[in-house]
Amino acid sequence: MASDSKKDKGGLNVYHYYENPYSQDVNNRGLPNEFYDFRQISMPEAMTIAQGLVPGRVVKIELEQEHGMWVYELDIITSQGAKYEVKVDINTGEIVKVELD
Repeated sequence: MASDSKKDKGGLNVYHYYENPYSQDVNNRGLPNEFYDFRQISMPEAMTIAQGLVPGRVVKIELEQEHGMWVYELDIITSQGAKYEVKVDINTGEIVKVELD
């Protein structure tokens, strides 16, 4: 898995992930060192947590640093077609935001 980083218009760090089939080093993902120091919740765990509150299909997941806190931001489409944005704290697994898009 590899990543790239950019600043969004709000000044937040946003990391996008993509699989790199040529990478042999799974530990070198190009993320800041502080990410490795505190990460506890995996992407699949974040998906399970978010879908426990908002059942549906995850169509996007990103890692963001927001106000000094690392969160997974997930976009979920429900069976009724509603799109929700759910943010999960990567350290605690706590849902910190749910918003109907």
